[in-house]
Amino acid sequence: MTTATRLSVNVNKVALVRNTRHLGIPGVARAAALCLQAGAHGITVHPRPDGRHIRPHDVHELAALLQDWPGREYNIEGNPLQNLMDYVRAVRPAQATFVPDSEDQFTSDHGFDLTHAATCQRLAPLIDECRALGVRVSLFMDPLPAHMPLARELGADRVELYTEPYAAAHASGDAARAQAQAARYAEAARAAQAAGLQVNAGHDLNQHNLTPFLRAMPGVAEVSIGHAFIADALEAGYAATTRAYLACITHAQPPGAAGEGPA
Repeated sequence: MTTATRLSVNVNKVALVRNTRHLGIPGVARAAALCLQAGAHGITVHPRPDGRHIRPHDVHELAALLQDWPGREYNIEGNPLQNLMDYVRAVRPAQATFVPDSEDQFTSDHGFDLTHAATCQRLAPLIDECRALGVRVSLFMDPLPAHMPLARELGADRVELYTEPYAAAHASGDAARAQAQAARYAEAARAAQAAGLQVNAGHDLNQHNLTPFLRAMPGVAEVSIGHAFIADALEAGYAATTRAYLACITHAQPPGAAGEGPA
C-alpha cells in the first residue's frame, strides 16, 4: 500500500512577524498547536544564527508542545556547522535537516555538494552523532541523481530535495518547462530511493504546485512548507490552510493510499 506524504508546517514566518514588536504576538507555539489540531503531521523550524525569526526559546517551547502530540514530528533545519547541533543535542527532534546555508543567507537556495571530500568529512561525524541521539538525518540536496548514493554513504536517512527550480518553472506558465523540471525531480527521487533513502521536499511549494509535484514524484515521505503556508494562513487561518494543504496531498495520492504517511 502506498503511504501518503506527510505535511510539516514551517512556522518561521510567524516568528518573523512577532519579532517586529515586543508583545509576543503572534504566538509561535499557538500557531503550531492550531496546525497540529487541524491535522498537520509535524512542525518545522529553521533557527538561524542571527535570530531573525525563530529564537532559542521557540525551539524549546515547540519541543515541549510536540511532547503532547504523539506521532507528530519535530523537524529542526539548519547548518550543522553553525547552531543546529546545539538544538539537536538539547531537544532531540525526530528529524534534523542539514542545510548548507551561510550565516547571513537570505533563504536556502542550494543543496550540499557531496562530491567535495572536505564537505563529507565535516558532515559524517555530525550525522553519526545525530543517529546516536536517535535523530533522523535529512540532507538538503539539489535534484542530482548521481549525488543521492553519496548521501546514503555518509549515513543520512533521507534527502530533502530543494524544489525552488520546480516551483519557478510551474509559476512560469510554461507547461513543457514545468514537466521537464518535474521529470528531473522524479529521477532524483528514484535514485535516492534506490540508494536506500527516503525523500522529503521543500522550498516554494504551495497550493498551486503541490499536487502536480507529488503526482510526478514516486513516494515523497514529507513536504515542509512555510512561506506560502503562512501567507495563505493570513487570509484563511491556520486550521483552514492546514486542511487545504492536506487536501492537495490527498488529491495527489493514488487510490488506496494510507492517510497517515510514513512513520
